[in-house]
Amino acid sequence: MPRLSYLKALNRALGDELARDEDVFLLGEDIRVGASNVTAGLLKRFGPDRVLDTPLSEQAFTSFATGAALAGMRPVVEFQIPSLLFLVFEQIVNHAHKFPLMTGGQCAAPVTYLVPGSGSRTGWAGQHSDHPYSLFAHVGITTVVPATPADAYGLLVSAIRHDDPVVVFAPAGALGVRDDVDFAALAPVPLGVGAVRRPGTDVTVVAVGHLVHDALAVAEDLAEQVSVEVFDPRTLYPFDWDGLAASVARTGRLVVVDDSNRSCGIAGEIIATMAERVPMVAPPARVTRPDGAVLPFAQALDRAVQPSREQLTAAIHHVTKDR
Repeated sequence: MPRLSYLKALNRALGDELARDEDVFLLGEDIRVGASNVTAGLLKRFGPDRVLDTPLSEQAFTSFATGAALAGMRPVVEFQIPSLLFLVFEQIVNHAHKFPLMTGGQCAAPVTYLVPGSGSRTGWAGQHSDHPYSLFAHVGITTVVPATPADAYGLLVSAIRHDDPVVVFAPAGALGVRDDVDFAALAPVPLGVGAVRRPGTDVTVVAVGHLVHDALAVAEDLAEQVSVEVFDPRTLYPFDWDGLAASVARTGRLVVVDDSNRSCGIAGEIIATMAERVPMVAPPARVTRPDGAVLPFAQALDRAVQPSREQLTAAIHHVTKDR
């Protein structure tokens, strides 16, 4: 089978949806030249009316996307830097998200917000390195974080076809991942459905985004000591609580690894919900960035603030020590 990179999967999904539905169009800063490579080649294929470069005013073009969606279009907005979402929180949350709800469903706002390069792996420094997906999950906006090329394709396609706003975080740590993929088998991935990436019996590890690959590597390293089940939520809101509860019920133990800040993060929500729903034989653990972390520019310090395989290994040993 051919190899497909995560980045190319996003590009393929955009191209396929532009070709399938003439109401789909793209907008963002420098997307005609494919500054992030996600939109590379799409201007030539679909022309300037479907691939729109915008001024450097995020609030303005995000509001424009909301208006276009209310008028029946399906805009996809690319934000090359995750921190830009803080600038447009008003437009996404108070406008696009709430209009359908506050009109009793008389309108729809099918906007997709694509964030390629969320987080950091290469020293992007404090204003470029956030993973603010918990903010959107908190207010009830569909929020997805694909881990694999096939899911990057399938979840982005589902997001574009969804009739409500969807934020798609494509972690920087996943963009270079490559898998053997049957292109003919690429298909939409349902929103709100998680996946067990590796079955196990001793502990469930929930890994968000690119950390799925770290969790799988740790599970393999520990295979002769601990049987680790790796659960990939794929969608953080709506979350597949039933799927995860079934996993934790099998193993009785839980570790969550998430590359975002500890306080008020998705890891804490996962642990709290499972504590409410499933009896566990050991206290759960989470591996995250520190409280209030702002990533430094120096690459060694950048990586030191992010969750590591060593930290995950220690957490797994801690929750299984009385096994």
